[in-house]
Amino acid sequence: MRRRALAALAALAGAAVLRPARAQDPRASDAVAAARDWLLMTDHGDAAESHKRAGARFRSAIGVRDWQAALARERTPRGAVVQRAVVQTAFQRSLPGVPDGDFALLQFRTSFAKQTNAGETVTLEREADGAWRVIGYFIR
Repeated sequence: MRRRALAALAALAGAAVLRPARAQDPRASDAVAAARDWLLMTDHGDAAESHKRAGARFRSAIGVRDWQAALARERTPRGAVVQRAVVQTAFQRSLPGVPDGDFALLQFRTSFAKQTNAGETVTLEREADGAWRVIGYFIR
């Protein structure tokens, strides 16, 4: 079950073909800010808060305890974040396996203390209240 939930999150994060956002797209700055705020919680190892602030799809796919274990397993060995830069921001109306919506897919080039050339993909959904929330996270 946990493995299937993590696979679903990874699919949401990386399965869609990215189409770059136009530089003037006002959604981009909001989506990037939401992703960075959420990533900051993961950087501090705050699984409970990052789970709480994630989108409904994320919370329904993985419980807080499983998220805590996954975060520790994937992030702890890499060490602290040294640098993170947005490489690409794209918007999609559809993603595999989920109803159509308003999605943002962000790719970051990230340097950790113990892995200098990593990549993070964060998938966000604009929820009914208009806020962008993380629904997928993949790190390589």
